[in-house]
Amino acid sequence: MKNKILKNIEWGILICCISLLIIGSIALYTSTQETNFDELKRQLMWVGISIPIMILVIFIDYNFIIRLSPIFYGIFILLLVAVLFTPVINGATSWFSITETIKFQPSEFAKIFVIIFLSYIMSIIQKRDKQEINKPLKLLAVCAIVLVPVLLIVKQPDYGTAIAFLMATVLMLFVAGIDKRYIISVVLIILIVVPLLYNFVLPTHAKTRIDVFLNPNLDPRGSGYNVIQSKLAIGSGQLFGMGLLKGNQTQLGFLHPKTTDFIFSVIGEEMGFIIAGAVIILYVVLITKAVYVAKTAKDDVGSYIAIGIVGIFLFHMIENIGMTMGLLPITGVPLPFVSYGGSSLITNFICIGLLLNISGRRQKTIFVD
Repeated sequence: MKNKILKNIEWGILICCISLLIIGSIALYTSTQETNFDELKRQLMWVGISIPIMILVIFIDYNFIIRLSPIFYGIFILLLVAVLFTPVINGATSWFSITETIKFQPSEFAKIFVIIFLSYIMSIIQKRDKQEINKPLKLLAVCAIVLVPVLLIVKQPDYGTAIAFLMATVLMLFVAGIDKRYIISVVLIILIVVPLLYNFVLPTHAKTRIDVFLNPNLDPRGSGYNVIQSKLAIGSGQLFGMGLLKGNQTQLGFLHPKTTDFIFSVIGEEMGFIIAGAVIILYVVLITKAVYVAKTAKDDVGSYIAIGIVGIFLFHMIENIGMTMGLLPITGVPLPFVSYGGSSLITNFICIGLLLNISGRRQKTIFVD
């Protein structure tokens, strides 16, 4: 059985994530020299913890994990409630502090179990008829499963992670065959509601934040500072980069936080356009291969899990890289396998383990036409 799984596994996914991890480790090396490489050392420790967990996830039949998903869903809902009563760190109540340097972020792990539980429920709904998902009450039940953790995460507040949940849900519903009328209705509602919110609901400081995003030079020493420095860093790297440990914005402390939110800026400045472009290509290949896993999964639930993971990776890639270039708002979303962070790294390796698990057991194409 193990030989069959290993033979069918989509190894390109693992190659992509290891390549990203190597580039991220180099970026952490060059951006943590003033702290005696403390974050790099901790990141390598998390890698040592993450890889065995990923291997374990690969060989446990994902249907067994699915059966446990209601329990884990309930546990993480409780954790998302409990974390709201923890001390504020970096403007949010998102972490349980285990030690001074080790923190546990439940919203990261919740992404996995919400996707798995949602896939489980969707597969039950569609067991007899694929069109069951389009019945209003059943679709409402599916949305409620996601909205509970999303609202708790917004309360922290952590808008980036909340949007990642929504992105995964949208792709899962699309693959499940949701009726186009729902998609059109949501798009129309967004087009109508967003301008109304901006003009009549949002407070002045929120409007100012949006204005500064559209034009960072309105507040170059305040809200617009980080994105201006990030764009300077990426631009100054040109084709081949300024060289490791030689980036002005990176080494002189103008980028912050350079090991998490703006790690791509470090890569662009010190390694140049070629390596930064390679990072984007690696993500595109990883996501493409993950979509193929979803397409060739042996059952609906495996397909939904895989496409949900695609949604998570796709949003994190687009949002993190987009915000460093000033194309998207800054939300504090990490770059998978590249940014520093233990909870994020373990979560990402579990996602890779699930993709390899599903690909190792695949048999047929089940995408809805």
